[in-house]
Order: sequence, then C-alpha cells, then structure tokens
Amino acid sequence: MSQIPKNDSKSNSASDDNTSQGIRDIGVLAFLAVLAMLTINSGAFGSNESITSKITNTAEITSETDDFAGKTVTIRSKPIQRLGLRAFAVKDKQLVGGKPIVVINASNIPFDLPKDGNTEVQVTGQVRELDIPKIERDFKLNIQDEYYKDYINQPAIIARYITLAPKPGQVATNPEQFYGKRVAMMGKVKDIQSPNLLKLDDGNFIGGKDLPILFSQKPKVAINEGQTVVVMGRVSPFVAADIQQNYKMNWNSDVKKQLEDEYANTPVLIAENVYP
Repeated sequence: MSQIPKNDSKSNSASDDNTSQGIRDIGVLAFLAVLAMLTINSGAFGSNESITSKITNTAEITSETDDFAGKTVTIRSKPIQRLGLRAFAVKDKQLVGGKPIVVINASNIPFDLPKDGNTEVQVTGQVRELDIPKIERDFKLNIQDEYYKDYINQPAIIARYITLAPKPGQVATNPEQFYGKRVAMMGKVKDIQSPNLLKLDDGNFIGGKDLPILFSQKPKVAINEGQTVVVMGRVSPFVAADIQQNYKMNWNSDVKKQLEDEYANTPVLIAENVYP
C-alpha cells in the first residue's frame, strides 16, 4: 500500500513567510524607484558662485586677517549682538578668547536674527577691514557709524548672502520656529531612500531627531551614505498636497499615500541646493 507523504507544515510556513517578505521588499523597491522618477528633475543642483561649501572658522579670520582681506568666505557662527539696521556681530562661543566679527548685510534683503541664541547663521561675503567711509563708497551703503565704534579697523564681512543655519536636530525637535524659512543645514547623510529622499543627522544635538530631506529637483552631484553635506532649502510641515502643488511634484496617488503615511505633518526640508 502506498503511503501519502506527510506535509511539513513548518517548512511550508517558512517558505510562505519568505515569499511574502520578498513581495514586500519588491514593493518597497518599486515605490522608491517610482518616487525617484516622479519627483521633478528639471534643472541642476550645482554650485552658486556667490556661495561656497567650504566653511571658514571665524578664529582664522580674526587671527590671520591680512591673509583673508579681499577674499570671499563662508562662515557659520552664532550672532551675539545686533548693530543698527543692517549689521550684527558673530562669535564662536566655544573658542575661548575668540574675537567677534562684524557682518554687514549688503544683500539688499532684510535679515532677522534667530530668536534662539543657539541657532547659527551662515554668511557668505568679502572680508574687509572695518573702514566705514571706504566700505560705504565701495559697496554703496549708508552705515550708521555710532553702532560700530568698538569694531573700527577690525575684520568685517560684507555679506552678499545670509541665512539661518540650524542643526537638523534643532529643526526636527522644534520645527515651528523654522517653518517657512530658508536655511542652510549641515549634516551627515543617512537612510537614503531614493535619489530624492534621505535624512540628515548632525550627530551632536542631544535628544535631536533625524530630519527628512526631500529634493525638489534631482541632485546633479552624487550623495553617499555617511557623507557630510550642506543642504539649502525651505523648512515645511509635510503636507503632501501643498508640497506637490508648490514644487510641482509629479507624484501618483500611490507615492503620495506612502509619503503621507510616513511623514504626514512632520517637518521636512524641501531642498533646492546641495554642497558636498
């Protein structure tokens, strides 16, 4: 009499689990591929001549002013004092004995200093000795002399570009003060989900969270896991309909739903430029 082989239920169950997991993995990969294709990719992410990705330490400028005179630099530092309507002083508080540097806004765009004293600003401009008549003449500015008496003949930066420069954890933890504002954010790349979606981690902000970065255009430069980059863009709560309309994202309904499920109403940086 022939015997009917017994089914190995555990083996079949494991096989079914592996098959289900494989299907889920394929689904995730397909979603990320679609996201990359459907995010608008016209235009290019490249360098802007007025902005450099190299950050110069303010202590270098104050100690080696002659070497920097006339050169364009980019600094990241904390404002310590407002000077009149168009200027402020910055200083790296962690550097003992460091001297402040005056930043004069020559961008023709008003800039409000951050209310949070722990938030840095990023400044790009030309290093000059603070000679007010000469700066007024060279840059066609009208400067209120009385605010600068403590800084005359000291190094100053005549800024063509100024923006907030919070850490990723600061925005992720307290997003309300940054919503709608343009920022320049430095952090380490992690969790690359597609060419257009990743997260930034500053690694230093205690209790901070990673911040999702959504590129409004496909980056032209390669971005790798663990790489430190500066990303420039605008902070927004993730409201898919608003982002899709404002940035002309060509998301289909499936992509839109997946993004909403994961990021709805959480802060996200809509990135416009990236500098490795």
